[in-house]
Amino acid sequence: MSHSQNRRTGPLSSSTAGAPGYIWALVGALALIELVLTAADAGWVGDPRWRTMALLLGAFWPPLLAPGAGELYPLQREAMFLTHAFLHANFLHMVMNGVILLSLGKVIGEKVGAVRTYLLFGASAVAGGAAFGLISMSSGPMIGASGAAFGFLGIWNAWDFQRRKALGLSLRPILSMVLGLAIANLALFVFLQGGLAWEAHLGGYLMGWAAAFTFARLR
Repeated sequence: MSHSQNRRTGPLSSSTAGAPGYIWALVGALALIELVLTAADAGWVGDPRWRTMALLLGAFWPPLLAPGAGELYPLQREAMFLTHAFLHANFLHMVMNGVILLSLGKVIGEKVGAVRTYLLFGASAVAGGAAFGLISMSSGPMIGASGAAFGFLGIWNAWDFQRRKALGLSLRPILSMVLGLAIANLALFVFLQGGLAWEAHLGGYLMGWAAAFTFARLR
């Protein structure tokens, strides 16, 4: 982040101290869902089976993409492309995604507004689900807002790419960022013994780049 000298025009800068309310509302919704499920797991509220039920109803299930696959409710096949982003494996999983959404959402929201920020979140989540369904060989459920978080990372990198190209600056920092993200995903995939949905990260990240050239272009 060596561009603080261009704070008025640089896409990576923000003139506000914190994330806007609508970003907090989004992350708050993710946190509330996970808090309720965590409390249910501990037997403090509701039923310990709530998390299992949430996974059955809201996770992204690749087998549902097969022709004739049975759905638990109408349009589950379509809904899971978005609902999976509101479920997490545990509170730490939610916090990791929430931190990215809050920190980058502040910049993104300031540049394109609430509606397009929400649209980016939804489109990146859908793209993450689509990439997971197309690439992954897993038949198990996929959950988490990491596809959407990587969409935020993608548009952040794409805006910097556009700015650097327009000013004739080196694109090496962008390439280094992309390489770093790829290495981090590989390392986490190995560390988690295949438990990382890198396909969703890729789909969300590419959607972030696409958004930067379409509905979320900088003025």
